[in-house]
Amino acid sequence: MKKILIAFMLFSGLISAQTKKFNAEDLRITPLIDGTLLTPDSNEKIPLAIIIAGSGPTDRNGNQQMMENNSLKFLAEALYDKDIATFRYDKRIVKQLKMRNIDEKNIRFSDFIKDADAILNYFKNKNEFSKIYIIGHSQGSLVGMVAAQNGADGFISVAGAGQPIDDVIVSQLTKQAPGLADSARDAFDDLRVNGIANNYNPGLASIFRKEIQPFIGSWMVFNPKEEIAKLDIPVLIINGTKDIQVLVSEAELLKEAKPDAEYNIIENMNHILKEIEGNDLENSKTYNIHNLPIMPELVETISGFINK
Repeated sequence: MKKILIAFMLFSGLISAQTKKFNAEDLRITPLIDGTLLTPDSNEKIPLAIIIAGSGPTDRNGNQQMMENNSLKFLAEALYDKDIATFRYDKRIVKQLKMRNIDEKNIRFSDFIKDADAILNYFKNKNEFSKIYIIGHSQGSLVGMVAAQNGADGFISVAGAGQPIDDVIVSQLTKQAPGLADSARDAFDDLRVNGIANNYNPGLASIFRKEIQPFIGSWMVFNPKEEIAKLDIPVLIINGTKDIQVLVSEAELLKEAKPDAEYNIIENMNHILKEIEGNDLENSKTYNIHNLPIMPELVETISGFINK
């Protein structure tokens, strides 16, 4: 169950500070959205990539409390070296936690889409960049592919699911805790039909707590295969072979739904974009190694796609 909790725990931490110095500017897009813009020096307009983090209270660097791996920070800095500007931001629940005014039962998946829309519109209105791409990681992939429908020039899914979230969780449980899978399926079905799930195995309490059921229900509404098929812009789909949270089969589903998308499966890359040569224990440890670099092939793939 540990992997499930890592993948889908919603509220567990705050942020960590960045240390490297780049041509950086901290921006407030909305009262709940703060982020960092990295802009390489250039005499011409350059592309911008908006980086959207995955599930949980994930900050602009890809970190949560007690989990500092700096995956998104390293991605932004690596793209900077490829003459690509980036904007990465703290998810709204990071700020809500800091202000101690978070109300779990009122959070909806569409809130994250609205935040991404606001960021996209902010930079479109400024007209300072040649193109604007959206990079969505994990849960951010679904957020990003919906937001990208509103005028992005390209979309990149990194470790994004190809199934609705309930199907993803049931699939994970089938492999990791098969005794819980049927109970989860029934609870998700109740949530979808009745708006509430009351009967589920106690081992599933972290997923079906009453306070977060409205959020889970609002997330289930979105089918990644349907959303990615709506995009009429260049699309790149990336996954790693050592991703223990979002399997390569999820990327395959996205590719089936968007046959003209570019597609790259990166050998030995895990969910947080790091190289894994060993077993699942090594994989899990990387989630809290703050200075472990991300995979160079990931940077080359993304920068090559954007800089075409």
